[in-house]
Formats: sequence, C-alpha cells, structure tokens
Amino acid sequence: MEHCDIAIIGGGMVGALAAALLAPTGLNIRVIEAKTPAAYSPEQEPDLRVSAISASSVRLLQQAGAWEAIVAMRAWPYRRLEACEWQGFSTRFEARELDCEYLGYMVENRLIQLGLWQALAQWQNVVLDCPNGLVGLSQHDAGAELDLEGGQQLQARLVLACDGAESRTRQLAGIGVTAWDYAQHCMLIGIEGDGLESDTTWQQFFPSGPRAFLPMGPRQGSLVWYDQKARIAELATLDNAALAEQVAAYFPPRLGNFRVLNKGHFPLRRRHANDYVKGAVVLLGDAAHTINPLAGQGVNLGFKDVAALSELIHQGVEAGLDIAAAERLQRYQRRRRPDNLLMQSAMDLCYHTFSNDLFPLKLLRNLGLKAAEHSGPLKNRVMKYAMGL
Repeated sequence: MEHCDIAIIGGGMVGALAAALLAPTGLNIRVIEAKTPAAYSPEQEPDLRVSAISASSVRLLQQAGAWEAIVAMRAWPYRRLEACEWQGFSTRFEARELDCEYLGYMVENRLIQLGLWQALAQWQNVVLDCPNGLVGLSQHDAGAELDLEGGQQLQARLVLACDGAESRTRQLAGIGVTAWDYAQHCMLIGIEGDGLESDTTWQQFFPSGPRAFLPMGPRQGSLVWYDQKARIAELATLDNAALAEQVAAYFPPRLGNFRVLNKGHFPLRRRHANDYVKGAVVLLGDAAHTINPLAGQGVNLGFKDVAALSELIHQGVEAGLDIAAAERLQRYQRRRRPDNLLMQSAMDLCYHTFSNDLFPLKLLRNLGLKAAEHSGPLKNRVMKYAMGL
C-alpha cells in the first residue's frame, strides 16, 4: 500500500492547477492522469480545444508558475468582445473602458496543461503518475483507498476528482448528478485568413444557435457553430472546402477570405453534481459542473473551484489542522456551489431567450442588447464579474 496526503485524479488543466497551487504546502501529492499531452511545436496548427482565459485565471496560472511557459508557446490576448443578433443592436466590451490591458486570453487547452506540467516538475513533493487511472475506490475514517489501473493500491487523506464531465471518481464515490442535454450541438472550426480580426472575439445569435469567432493570432482563428444535432452532423460530413462554403454562407461577412484547417463537434450537456463533497472525495471543475459554453466560462469556473479549495487547505496546513476535516470541505461546497449554479442558470436563460424565432421576443432581446450597450457602470460590472475582477 502506497500513501499520499492528496491524490488528484486527472492531470488536465484543473487537476494540474490544483497540484501546482497546493505544492507549496509541502503535502505529499500524487497526480494520476491517463494520457500524456502531445509536445508543443511552433509549426503546429492551433488545436480545436481552446479556452477563453479570464484575467483572474491568468493570475492563478501566474501564481502556479505556469503562465510564462504558456505565453512562450502560444497565448493570444483579446481586447474587445461583441454580442449581437440584428445589425445595429449589439453590446460591445473593450478593455480600455475597464482600464485593463486585455479582457482575456485565448489559449489552447493542451498548452495550459503543458505549462502546468512544467511548473509541477520543480516540486519534489508532487508525483505525476502517467499513464495511470482509477479503477476502484473505498472510503474509511482515515481517508480513501484507491485501486489504480497499474495495479497499485494508494491510500490518500484527500481525493480531488478533476477527471472531467464523465468523472469515474464521482461515480465510484456514489455522487449523483442532475443533467440534461441541450437541443443544440457544437462544431469547432479552425480557420486561417489574411483579414481575420486579431484582438476581437464576437458572437452573433440566430434562432438555430449562436455563431462565434475566437482570435488565435494574426492570421488564425477558431469558429464556434451551434446548431441542431442533425445540422451539425451534416456539416461534419463535409470536407474542408465544402465546409468553408457553408461558413461563408451562414456566418457574418466580416470573416473575409479564409480557409478551413480542421474541425470537430460535440453535444452540449448540462450537469451539476448533487454534492461537491462526500467523505474524503471533493469534486472540482467539470467533475462537479458543466455549463453551456456560450460565454466561455467553463474552465474559469473550474479554476475558481481550485482557488477556493486551495485557500482552505493552505489555511488548514498553516493552522496545523486536518486538511480533510468535514467542516473545511463543506465550506468549499458552500462557497462554490451557489456561484456555479448562478452561472449555469444565467447561461440557460441566455440559451432559451435566443433559441426561438418569435418576432416580439426577438425585438425585446435586441432592444435589450442595445440597452446593455449604453448601461454604463452596470455593463462594466458584468464584464468585471466575468473577468473575475
């Protein structure tokens, strides 16, 4: 039987950040991850899986010692954000209005993970166990015993479930979820062109689903196309040239001339764990909640989970208290669950508001976007909340 203080199941963005922020406590940390991310090369085309990293998430990555390595690979700042349905009825946010250098960064998920793994390499009290996975879990008064795919048995005082939306850890811990599928699916499309906007991300709403552009550099970007399941399945069968024709026909003309580099698609599903804590098991990130990606807040919510739990564990270590004390873990749940539920509900409201073709409601929502553009301090407050400021 091997032993550690904290076992982190999942070494992706959320799990690796948790390990990096907890490493200074001196606790013995074991990160269990199934797959090593592919190495970075500057010649690679941008990955399809991209996250809009908020200003508060950038600070957490800096605190973890990973941001410098991430920027040295690829990270693209955006300074303007626009949302509209009808032309002339839009809401725009600009960094300069908030006295900020940027609103956020577009970063490939893999590069965030690679940067965090580089940061973890400096800590002798952190063991990165890859490839490996969790196959069994049992709990007792002293923590949890884990059975790993590699045949090892591991005893941990605390288990952090950072293994994604289909979390095996959550299932083994017996934590249920409330979940449903949205009617829309999502297609991600990597593009390249000479006229792409380099520091503006925008989203235009349609009854069938929004269409968005994410800047990924001077000549590259990522498109997000939400639509009905059958429509996305139809688009997925097209080659890149035929898909480019569909994009040109159904996206705003502001894209200019471009070519499609790659594509991928996935269903949209809402999940929320009934509990974030059960015994020694704590859920973070997608293991605890998934959200409609309309506002790009998914990974930022996961990073907020990590920040809250890390603060509580640091306080416990400094005070010489049990890091897995039930009251301390319940404080994490009380702090994070309402905030995540609020963001999920806001995204659901936006989804239902814009997913219909009734003219009176279309008029009201466009007038709402126009009013939001001129709401002054309220508009800035909403953007600062999204940025974590």
